[in-house]
Amino acid sequence: MIFEYQFDPADEAVYQEYLRESARLRELLPGLDGFHGIERFASEREPRRYLAIAYFTDEAAVAAWRNTPDHRRAQALGRSRFFTGYRLRIAEVVRDYGSDDREGAPADSRRAHD
Repeated sequence: MIFEYQFDPADEAVYQEYLRESARLRELLPGLDGFHGIERFASEREPRRYLAIAYFTDEAAVAAWRNTPDHRRAQALGRSRFFTGYRLRIAEVVRDYGSDDREGAPADSRRAHD
């Protein structure tokens, strides 16, 4: 799941409120079946613009998180109070490899670099 979102850079109080809510929700995630982790990145060009990448086993795990009552409440706050805009993308990994695990690398890349 790829979640892009932004805040009004001039409204520090709303941003701090969001951080408290976000911390509370993060406490729930480790107990969610099918959740594997989340990372958040800040834009270097646009103040108060962020990208979060969350890793779930499958769409059922995403749906379980989406329908958690605390998360539904936070979604409503995001739309009505926190975010000046957002975009959500649900994606599947097509290929996964790295420097220590090249098995998933395309054959032409393995021929060129291994």
